Amino acid sequence: MVNLLLIIIYLAFISLGLPDSLLGAAWPSMYVQFDVPVSYMGMVSMIVSAGTIISSLNSDRLTRRFSAGLVTAVSVAMTAVAILGFSFSTSFWMTCLWAIPYGLGAGSIDAALNNYVALHYASRHMSWLHCMWGVGTIIGPYAIGFGLTNGFGWEGGYRSVFAIQVVLTIILFVSLPLWKKTATDNLPEKEASNSDSVLALKQILQIPGAKQIMLTFFCYCALEATTAHWASSYMVLQKGIPAETAANYASLFFIGITVGRAINGFLTMKFTDSQMIRAGQAVIAVGIVVMLLPFGNIVTLAGLILIGLGCAPIYPCIIHSTPEHFGADKSQALIGVQMASAYVGSCLMPPLFGLIANFISASLFPIYLIVFLVIMILAHNSLLKK
Repeated sequence: MVNLLLIIIYLAFISLGLPDSLLGAAWPSMYVQFDVPVSYMGMVSMIVSAGTIISSLNSDRLTRRFSAGLVTAVSVAMTAVAILGFSFSTSFWMTCLWAIPYGLGAGSIDAALNNYVALHYASRHMSWLHCMWGVGTIIGPYAIGFGLTNGFGWEGGYRSVFAIQVVLTIILFVSLPLWKKTATDNLPEKEASNSDSVLALKQILQIPGAKQIMLTFFCYCALEATTAHWASSYMVLQKGIPAETAANYASLFFIGITVGRAINGFLTMKFTDSQMIRAGQAVIAVGIVVMLLPFGNIVTLAGLILIGLGCAPIYPCIIHSTPEHFGADKSQALIGVQMASAYVGSCLMPPLFGLIANFISASLFPIYLIVFLVIMILAHNSLLKK
């Protein structure tokens, strides 16, 4: 029963990653069709991020009232409807409208699933589940590409992902009794259910270590998102690498994260979450230094892959260690604010570097990453001391 539920959760994480890469893959066709500037994609992303922040902050309230399984099933259904809405959009304002339910649904899935896995499963599953998220982000662009090359347009790509989400929604609703069975058999979940009070944001911030873990997550996601958005431009502007080659190099950053999380699942059997986080931070530091070395394209590529490999354990291990640090009764609230911090970091910090690159120099890209890495290390060490 538990193994069957775990398989369903793995599918849910693939579902979580599928829509995340759709907009970026489809936008080159969408903005031309909508007759808007290419930069307008940022507005859609901001709306999605705002929705995810709101739903993440309310995840504790929703999960306590409706259960993690029901919240996940309804949220996947909500994202499915939003994806279908995207596929029928004929103007830019319609995409902005459908971005609202998509963001709200995605944030609820993320917070509810992460807390459920942190409470009920070993750290290795958290790493492998986030690896499945990476698989989803890789499949998404292929769905758009299939639609474009076979005459269905970007709309066809969105509808194919919608069909996958509908199937998963049905599976999740059918599996709801399994979620309740696992929760009943698990002591930490019982402890969590004994406390009916929902913590307000002010109360959460007063918990020792809460600010530190939020800052750690903020810095990590700022570093990851900035690398994802700007690594290609840095390689073109500073390293003189052709744009086509740089685009291919940049994709290896995501492959590094995905492969790294698959490997980390085995490493967590021997090492603690904190050890894995520190190891990841060290590998990121090495990767940034390697990127700075003037030894040609291959060395730059190696540095980017190392940054991806270093990023791999940090996100899942921070999430998995939350019940250990703060207790099962507070983990959902803490993971909710962590998700919100993550979305703020990934939403605001890459555009800030864009301004730096525009008005100062793109050569500051590695220095920008180092700043977030150092703050992340200091915040995480402070958390462990508390």
